[in-house]
Amino acid sequence: MLSAVRHFLLLICLAAALAATAAIPAESRISSPQQNPEQAPPAPQTVRAPQAAPAPPAPSPQVPAGPVIVLDPAHGGTDTGARGPDGVVEKDLVLQIVRTMRAELEQRGYRVITTRNDDSNPSYDDRAGIANAYPGAVFVSVHISSTGTPGTVRAYYDRFETPVAPAPGSAGLAGVAAQTVNRPSGGLIDWNEAQRPFVDASRRLANLIQVQLTQLFHGSPLVSTGAAIRGLRSINDPAVAIEISSVSGSSPNALAAAATPLARAVAASVIAFRQGSAIGAR
Repeated sequence: MLSAVRHFLLLICLAAALAATAAIPAESRISSPQQNPEQAPPAPQTVRAPQAAPAPPAPSPQVPAGPVIVLDPAHGGTDTGARGPDGVVEKDLVLQIVRTMRAELEQRGYRVITTRNDDSNPSYDDRAGIANAYPGAVFVSVHISSTGTPGTVRAYYDRFETPVAPAPGSAGLAGVAAQTVNRPSGGLIDWNEAQRPFVDASRRLANLIQVQLTQLFHGSPLVSTGAAIRGLRSINDPAVAIEISSVSGSSPNALAAAATPLARAVAASVIAFRQGSAIGAR
């Protein structure tokens, strides 16, 4: 009997010990594994290099701070100008030439104004009014002569010493110069005297253009020509006229092809003119 009691008590103690062991958390019963001293340390995290700032946009081409260039296709409407043997007329050719010159000059950064864009015929005062609306502009009137050495070009400036008087039967710029003066009614200035303060500047600009023309159109004169040109007399800025020879001796295609070199001559001359003006103003 005593032996049975002892056996029973032993079972109770064993059960209590097992219960106590089960109550211990699993992580407490499992020892942490020892770190292998030969194990390499964890690789450091890769640090990204800061991204380079985006490159600034390329600067836009600098537009030369030049004056406005007013291109004047001569004649128009019922005034055909010089007429060639095959029926080609000056008014149409100069309009085509001026359109090409305008595109070429605008590509070079200049602002270009034209006195007519179609087959109209603005009066001298209307053309002058367009040019005089842009102080500091340069005025270039484009003509084609009825005669002359084909492939040559002349630059003109207004010469006040020569009176403007009728001269029937004259041709080219001589014919333009011969027309009587139209005086506007009212106004603060006499249109017929507007060019007088700019005669020297216009002559200098015409000479600069003529130098370029001599290089681009072989056989052209070395210096510009002064004449009484009604189309320039009312311009309140440096003003010149360019006359291409000739509607009777050159084909329309040859005359039209003069537009690009004419634009080059005007652009180069305007730059030289402004630089000379800046030097003279010091």
